[in-house]
Amino acid sequence: MSSRDQILARVRSALADVPRTEDPEDFPVPRDYERTRSGPDVVELLVDRLVDYKATVHEAPEVAAAVAEALVRHGARRIAAPSGIPAEWLGEAEAVRDDPPLRPAELDALDGVVTGCAVVIAETGTIVLDAGPDQGRRALTLVPDYHLCVVRRDQIVRTVPEALERLDPARPLTWISGPSATSDIELNRVEGVHGPRTLEVLITGEIASTG
Repeated sequence: MSSRDQILARVRSALADVPRTEDPEDFPVPRDYERTRSGPDVVELLVDRLVDYKATVHEAPEVAAAVAEALVRHGARRIAAPSGIPAEWLGEAEAVRDDPPLRPAELDALDGVVTGCAVVIAETGTIVLDAGPDQGRRALTLVPDYHLCVVRRDQIVRTVPEALERLDPARPLTWISGPSATSDIELNRVEGVHGPRTLEVLITGEIASTG
């Protein structure tokens, strides 16, 4: 007996006591996932997840000074900056705009990129980009070796379903959970294969109610 025959035989056996007149629609299945949960403060939870992913996290009341300080601390002098990132955020660093679009080699030669984000999920420590004006196209955050992401508190939600409600599925979405890392067959960790080796997150501003 082939594997296919074995599977079909098990399906027939499982359905043996089901009346032929019965339809799947006769038994409604709840598909509305829980939209929010209580628990630790979402910022505290997010920081815990990001640190666990080996990202660097800072909370900063004033964005421009915090971004400029982070760039100096990292030694980043030439920075890719999407159109929505103000030049004054970068302090003494040179803002390299992606207009016309920078070639991969040009992006690779930069010291990093500064972006905002669309939404951040505390439970999974995931930053979601949607190519908005403060984020730019996907290549900007995949090629440079250092990514500094500014997160407003009102962009933080607790769960994935809450994040999905804020996102437009027609936009190009990039989901980032920590710095780029992968492991080979022997579980040797390699960083920077398909994205930046270093992810730094600045959390600023007020937080909206998330349940």
